Amino acid sequence: MKINELSIQEKIGQMLMIGMDTNYITDRVKEMITKYKVGGIILYRKNFSTYQDMLKLIKDLKELNKNNRIPLFIAIDQEGGRVNRMPKEILNLPPANKIATVGGLELVKKSAQITGELLKKSGFNLNFAPVLDIKRFKNSHPIGDRCYGTNKEDVSKYGITVMEELQKSGIISVVKHFPGHGATKQDSHIFLPIIKEKMSEIENEDMYPFELAIKNGADAIMIGHLLIRSVTGIYPASLSRKFIGKYLRKKYRYNKLIFTDDLKMRAIKLVYGPSLAIEKAFEAGNDIIVFRFNKEEEKKAIERVFNLVNKGKIKIGRINRSVRRIIDIKEKYNISDTDEIEGVDIEKINKQIKEIIDKC
Repeated sequence: MKINELSIQEKIGQMLMIGMDTNYITDRVKEMITKYKVGGIILYRKNFSTYQDMLKLIKDLKELNKNNRIPLFIAIDQEGGRVNRMPKEILNLPPANKIATVGGLELVKKSAQITGELLKKSGFNLNFAPVLDIKRFKNSHPIGDRCYGTNKEDVSKYGITVMEELQKSGIISVVKHFPGHGATKQDSHIFLPIIKEKMSEIENEDMYPFELAIKNGADAIMIGHLLIRSVTGIYPASLSRKFIGKYLRKKYRYNKLIFTDDLKMRAIKLVYGPSLAIEKAFEAGNDIIVFRFNKEEEKKAIERVFNLVNKGKIKIGRINRSVRRIIDIKEKYNISDTDEIEGVDIEKINKQIKEIIDKC
């Protein structure tokens, strides 16, 4: 698809991914898809009660988007362990750290294959996983056992294997949380974590798994709400144009998709507010802004960005580059709103998951 065929509204919409607060499609969600033409929806466990409910919701979202020119990202963050979004009929895989510690590369690979098959057959096309943070904290930490290891080598080895297996399954893997939560103690859902280490140490350690992931074909990276005062100033990495430009785009020559972490997190929403947060996320150079606010907050924020683009304060060339990346990835993975959703054999997939659980 040619970029110049799209309206400004369509372009801005492609750069937005929204969440849902209900287990049905509300007027807010309908308007965000049909009027604002958002590029993606992220689903959580609260959005469905049963596996069949989940399949129906995904089918209905795709149907709602069928008159738009660009298909939807249907996203989830399905890691296993404490980050499990699947309905209760599906058994939950153990956390990343346990799988890697107990079973090594073979078990990590097998669990990623199971997750990829489950998501693909259920209608998803994007997963916010794996975590490439280094484990330097107890399991009770917000990241905790979601990490694949306590050193950069193990995190890289296991994390990149998961990324590649998801990709082979037809699922876009979004590695996270760049530049790494390993050097923080706070939970970005509540506080704005501050990284106090020197940038040279962060680059050599925490950024190392992401650098390797880029070299191994990472299609998407999530930026964490992490403050590095010497580089990002008063803004977290996710809202810092200097940080995103200097490190991801220039240092690592990364030219694929960059996602924000969810802007609804208290650390962002309370400090910046919805409108300013979305504006700064656009200005910073993120390709896709992930958020879940109320209807009026969302509309106000989107209109603000639309006006800034019209006034030239956010350059259209910057918008076009992001939209080109989004379309390229959607075409690469053959994303469609009309593909058939077959679903998985629950008994069969649970048997495979049970084997992993028993080994752990």
